[in-house]
Formats: sequence, structure tokens, C-alpha cells
Amino acid sequence: MRTKFIDRTQQEVAMWTHEESIDIRTSPERIWQLFADVPGWKAWNAGIDRIELHGPFVAGTTFTMQPPGSEAFVSTLVDVRDHEGFTDETVIDGTCVVVEHCIEPQGSGGVRVVYRTRITGPSAEAFGPMVTGDFGEVLRGLKALAEQP
Repeated sequence: MRTKFIDRTQQEVAMWTHEESIDIRTSPERIWQLFADVPGWKAWNAGIDRIELHGPFVAGTTFTMQPPGSEAFVSTLVDVRDHEGFTDETVIDGTCVVVEHCIEPQGSGGVRVVYRTRITGPSAEAFGPMVTGDFGEVLRGLKALAEQP
């Protein structure tokens, strides 16, 4: 979704938002285990060629990720809540990409995993589809791995 908002200096700033989710027959603990294993993300996210976590899986830690055929970039974990989810932030040339990865327990005993993305800055509309275009595939990969016995 594309939208514009006015910041405190009354300048118009581009913003792009997206949300995608999937229901998974597993526990919040299992999803958390997969989220916290950053080097293991490659097992369920084909959009990662190389990834490295630079410290513990806590707020303030950075990680470097390189998609296939692209330059590597550095992201920061800005919020990490055990068994609930995490949020990362990436800033590239003045454009800020924030992705929330939420674990929502369901009454049926499973979970819903939700990716919420907010992108602001001069390249928001260009980055949006590029960042979120594979989220459906990524979530299906997470589901397949999480539901294995």
C-alpha cells in the first residue's frame, strides 16, 4: 500500500506499507527457535545467499544479509521479544525499512506468523515490492520447516 504522510517539519515523506501472514500448526516456541537461529534462516528463506549475526539475538545487535545477486546490507534488531517476535530496521541511502516479525498464538493451538513492513524515505515505493515480493514464499518455507515432525 502506498501512502504519504507529513513529518514534523511539514515535508511530505513517501511511505510504503505491507502486511502478510500465514497460519502454522506449531507452537510459538518452535517459531521462536527458527527466528532466533539467524544463520538457519537460509533453510526457509531462498532470498538469502549469505547472513551473519554480529552478537546475540537481542535488541541493538546487527546482522549482515546478502540476497542472491545483490549487495549485502546491514540491519539492526530494534525490538526482540522472546516467543512473541522481533523487529529489524535497515537504512539504505535515506530510506528506512522496518519489518516486524510477529508470532500470534491461535485458539486452535497453532500460530499465525505476521510480517508487517513500513518503508519511509525517498525510495520507499521502489523498495517496497523489492523487499516484500517474496514474503509469501518465505512464510511458506517457514511453515514447511516448522511443521516437520
